[in-house]
Amino acid sequence: MSMWKQAGLLCAGVLGGVLITLQFSALAEKETRTSLPVEELRTFAEVFNAIKKGYVEPVGDKALITHAISGMLSNLDPHSTYLDADAFKDLQVGTQGEFGGIGIEVGMEDGLVKVVSPIEDTPADRAGVKPGDLIFKIDDTLVKGLTLTEAVKRMRGKPQSQIRLSILRKGESKPIEVALTREVIKVQSVKSKRLDDGYGYLRVTSFQENTGAAVVKHLQDLAKPGPMKGLVLDLRNDPGGLLNSAVGVSAAFLPPDSLITSTDGRAPDAKHEFHASPADYLRGSRDDYIKRLPAEARTVPMVVLVNGGSASASEIVAGALQDYKRAIVMGTTSFGKGSVQTVLPLPGNTAIKLTTARYFTPLGRSIQAKGISPDIVVEETSNGGSRQRLREANLDHHLENNTQPATEAAKPEVPAKPSGKAPLPAQPKPDEAKDSDQDEGDETAELPNRELASKKDYQLTQALNLLKGMQIIRSKP
Repeated sequence: MSMWKQAGLLCAGVLGGVLITLQFSALAEKETRTSLPVEELRTFAEVFNAIKKGYVEPVGDKALITHAISGMLSNLDPHSTYLDADAFKDLQVGTQGEFGGIGIEVGMEDGLVKVVSPIEDTPADRAGVKPGDLIFKIDDTLVKGLTLTEAVKRMRGKPQSQIRLSILRKGESKPIEVALTREVIKVQSVKSKRLDDGYGYLRVTSFQENTGAAVVKHLQDLAKPGPMKGLVLDLRNDPGGLLNSAVGVSAAFLPPDSLITSTDGRAPDAKHEFHASPADYLRGSRDDYIKRLPAEARTVPMVVLVNGGSASASEIVAGALQDYKRAIVMGTTSFGKGSVQTVLPLPGNTAIKLTTARYFTPLGRSIQAKGISPDIVVEETSNGGSRQRLREANLDHHLENNTQPATEAAKPEVPAKPSGKAPLPAQPKPDEAKDSDQDEGDETAELPNRELASKKDYQLTQALNLLKGMQIIRSKP
């Protein structure tokens, strides 16, 4: 049993309160099947039989098979995993932006639950849980020995029920005890604020089913007082979400039919291009929210803020706007999750989440394990400090970066002449700045405030300064 337990513990990168980039797919039965490895399956059967006969305690067939499936998937990469009935249900509910729990994104490290990021305005966030915290005990249960799925189950529960987390934190000599009250987590994925000097601030915290429509609504509100001088799109600590929502948000700022991203994998249906068109950003909805877009959304000067917590769908948006030179990307290098997960339903209301492709930007750049390098590197604090973050390249079994799609057919093409699509610029030079996600400054320096568009937010201040400088240059005769 222990060998299956160990295999299960290798699962990393699972979300305990937010989403990762998904595509729900009902794949047709393939006409041809790959041949099964008879010798290896015979070995598996012998191990299965040995456990059934000789393990110190009785183990059910279903449990053994489930652990075997979990181990098979979790050893592929950090994002392929087995979803039991509860996890599958949570995943489906989560895409709609509402779920129960305490509101944290988590992974696994050395057998402990590692906090990747707390979700804004949730019990975990308000209690001061921080990225990098290691949870070693949930109530009276030690995390060591649990799979990540089992640990997440223990952290979830009925609203208003109590939970205690025992945490190890870098720089603290003693464990930290945190008492939380669970609640229904309703993630407001889009927030905005019109600043006094005529600049707009738009924050996207995750990509859900309604995120694209919400972005358009907030852009309408930002434009009501009059034309904006500039816009800051804040994608920091946005862990991603639904692919079609990322395409929709990108479509709000780019010309119709522009290539947003492409995917490339081994299976024919894993090779696809996604454009700023209703067929790619609407999923079963006839309401084309892009038609309500304020005209200035595609021309207003823009800065996109990213950091090591910007992952997956948020990297798709930042990469597309950067490739078309529609916006200046500022901050620190993003997380680097450039892989596509397909959810395949199984009998018994279970499923597997399988990595099936890699994402590429319009210029064919792979995001995987590399991330989006900002055009202008700006640390989180004025003294050059940024909090140390877990990134894709730090995860066990992470996919390597492929700099080009595997086939020419999947490689995005530069339009030969204008036809409603934005012309793609020349390939930008690689960012030569050093990795800026290491904490080289004062660890006690004040990091970005939770207040929306806070004046204490150093990166936001620098983004506004850049936009104001651009405004001055444009206004000169």
